[in-house]
Amino acid sequence: MDPGTAPPGALAGMRVLDLTQVMAGPFCTMVLADLGADVIKVENPDAGDQTRRSWGRSGIGEDSRAFLSLNRNKRSVVLDLKSEEGRADFLALVEDADVVVENWRPGVAERLGVGWDVLSEVNPALVYASISGFGKTGPYADRPGYDLIAQAMTGVMSITGDPDGRPVKSGIPVADLGSGLFCAVGILAAWTSARRTGVGQLVETSLFESALALAVWESTEFWDTGRTPAKLGSANRMSAPYQALATRDGHVTVGANNDRLWRRLCTALDLEHLLTDPRYSTNVGRMAHLPDLVAALEERLVERDTDAWVQVLLGAGVPAGPIQDYRQVLTEDPHVKAREMVATFTHPVEGEVPVLASPLRLSATPPVIRRPPPLLGEHTDELLAREHVSS
Repeated sequence: MDPGTAPPGALAGMRVLDLTQVMAGPFCTMVLADLGADVIKVENPDAGDQTRRSWGRSGIGEDSRAFLSLNRNKRSVVLDLKSEEGRADFLALVEDADVVVENWRPGVAERLGVGWDVLSEVNPALVYASISGFGKTGPYADRPGYDLIAQAMTGVMSITGDPDGRPVKSGIPVADLGSGLFCAVGILAAWTSARRTGVGQLVETSLFESALALAVWESTEFWDTGRTPAKLGSANRMSAPYQALATRDGHVTVGANNDRLWRRLCTALDLEHLLTDPRYSTNVGRMAHLPDLVAALEERLVERDTDAWVQVLLGAGVPAGPIQDYRQVLTEDPHVKAREMVATFTHPVEGEVPVLASPLRLSATPPVIRRPPPLLGEHTDELLAREHVSS
C-alpha cells in the first residue's frame, strides 16, 4: 500500500524514534507502527540492526527474513551516535518526537549521550521507553539479556515440557515478545498522559520482569499451596481435563475445565460411568487423580482418529481442536484465511513477502501495512534534510 494513500491509523500523529534491534524492541515499535505511528528506525552506519545480517536466512538481498518480519511500516535513518554530528542530528529529531525506544544494556544510552536525563531536557513531553534484560537496577542489571536466559531464570523453563524430560523453553520467545507488548502498553499510557499534561516520563520494562509477570497461574499455585509448580506437559495446573490427549492417529486437545463441560465430555465419549466415580466428581479430585483420568479417557479416544473426535466433541459442546503444525496453520487453515492473518508487502528487493498480520481489529482505524521494512538508511536524506538540521 502506498503510504500516501493509506488511511490514517489510530496512532497517527505519534512520532517514534526507534533505537532498538533484534526482537523485543522492534516488535514493540512494529505494534505502534501498524497502528499508525510514524516509526523512524535509527541505525548505526556499519550494518544497522544486527538482525539485518546475522539472524536467519536472507532472501535475494542482504536483509534477513527475520528482519523483514519485525520492521514493516518503519523508515530508516543512519546515524553514528558516537560522533558529534550524528548525536546532534539525533537530538534535532528528538525535538519533534513523541517517543524514543531503546533496548540497550543499562548505561549504554547514557554513555552515548542519549539517555533519559539528556533527552527529557531537549523535549520535556518526551516518552522515553527502555527494554533491557533485567532492568536498570538490581543485582542482575548488568547481565546480558536473552529470551532463553529470562525463561530459565523466571521459572518458565521449570514448568515447560514433560515431567521427566530435559529442560525445555517455550517454543515462542515469550520474554522477548512479552516485554515488547508490555512496553507498547506502557508507551501508550505515558503518551496519553503526556498529551494531557505536557509532561513526558520514563517507561521501563525487562525480559526478566515480563516473563515473570506472565506467570499468573504458577505464582498463584505456589502462594496457595506452598508447593513449587512442576512440569505438566500440556496439562493445566488449575483444572482438568484440559490438555492434549492421545487418539488413534495423534492427539486432540480438550478443554473440559468445569463440571458442566466434564459431564458433556463423558457423555460424548460414552464414558458416563466416570461421572459416578468419586475420584472425578470435583475438579480438585480430577486434578489429584490426573494420571488415572488421562488413562481412562485415552483408552476410549484411541479408538478413533483426531478429526472424528473433534467433530464429536464440538457437536457435544466440548471445546476441542487438533494440534496443527505451522504449514497447516499458515497455508491450509480456513479460519486463518477468513481472518486474513497472513498478509503480504511488496519489498523493493525481495518482491512479495508474506508476513503475519496484526491480530488487532479496530473498526474505524484498522492496522494496515503502509510500507515494507526499510532498506538501511533508505530515508536518511528525507528525514534529516541535512542542510537545515546539521547547519
